[in-house]
Amino acid sequence: MTQLKQMSHLDNGPPTPGKVKPYIHRVRWHGSLTKLTLWSFIFLGLILLFFFRSPSSNSLPSDPSRRSLRTYNWGGPAWEKRVRSSARVRSRNGMSVLVTGAAGFVGTHVSAALKRRGDGVLGLDSFNDYYDPSLKRARQALLERSGVFIVEGDINDSALLSKLFEVVAFTHVMHLAAQAGVRYAMENPGSYVHSNIAGLVNLLEVPFSERDRTDQPASLYAATKKAGEEIAHTYNHIYGLSLTGLRFFTVYGPWGRPDMAYFFFTRDILKGKTIPIFEAANHGTVARDFTYIDDIVKGCLASLDTAEKSTGSGGRKKGPAQLRVFNLGNTSPVPVSDLVTILERLLKVKAKKNIVKLPRNGDVQFTHANISSAQRELGYKPTTDLQTGLKKFVRWYLTYYSGGKKATG
Repeated sequence: MTQLKQMSHLDNGPPTPGKVKPYIHRVRWHGSLTKLTLWSFIFLGLILLFFFRSPSSNSLPSDPSRRSLRTYNWGGPAWEKRVRSSARVRSRNGMSVLVTGAAGFVGTHVSAALKRRGDGVLGLDSFNDYYDPSLKRARQALLERSGVFIVEGDINDSALLSKLFEVVAFTHVMHLAAQAGVRYAMENPGSYVHSNIAGLVNLLEVPFSERDRTDQPASLYAATKKAGEEIAHTYNHIYGLSLTGLRFFTVYGPWGRPDMAYFFFTRDILKGKTIPIFEAANHGTVARDFTYIDDIVKGCLASLDTAEKSTGSGGRKKGPAQLRVFNLGNTSPVPVSDLVTILERLLKVKAKKNIVKLPRNGDVQFTHANISSAQRELGYKPTTDLQTGLKKFVRWYLTYYSGGKKATG
């Protein structure tokens, strides 16, 4: 779950009051603090148990970019000047936003959209090598040309986070930094705990329905996200932090992630390689609620625009604080086989297919977002169908990778 946090000017951080947002929706968490804390520790305990029992976790080589903090160079007058300049608000009623995971797929698009409308934006990203870092660097260059500076660092670096909040009085945090991918969780479970749980807690310190139960996650990746939601509930309940959780459904589009099916299908179809097409038991169809990046960005910005101020001060809650969870999807699941057919037509190349059984690693047969709450509270309305979105992606892909030369915009 992506966490979005609005900083109150009453908190102990640097004081800059943001615009008071209109009241839209307030969720009050019923139940005792003991129950909240218990659930948080139960989820964390299950994840750690999985980690220590995983045979692959001990056989993998150490990877400092995912297992521990790397050494990053930051600080100094010139660095602080770039941070302030990037985070400076340019519009009359704009906000100052720290975007974690800014060099990622969604982070890049959200940062660019915020900057275009005059908000102050500062990025934070570790640039790990879960997938080709050169793509992240290209996104970084794209954002720098629009005036967005990305600080290279880890969200688990408390000293760095403290410094950033010392230099800039952020009004909001759009927390998009996370270890993604369902299958990779089976190979490197520690990276998911490090990024998706420890990183979230560190940041908090300085058809599904939004209300459906998610007590039995289908994968370690999903479990870390669920644990994040429970931790967010606890911080909201104890400290009065205004928090909004966003659940993304199979996001695709230009500048996307190479580990996503639509991306590597495109690559392998063009190279004449065989692509795996999963099918469920009894030849069942596997379908995904593919959501175009522009629709996701609109939901993210709407969440920021409707976020209320936190009610805590000095570590004490002074009243109920806003707590929301929204699904951001397209509401129109499409069979993966149809995705391939569209790509074949756009690429003008016939795919070589290998039908294989859906692996028992946390992948599910269907995803289908119930976006009723997002529609009601955010005015969220996805408008891009898969055919249109893939056409834009393929156009970008062919330009970016044409002749081995990468596009610069």
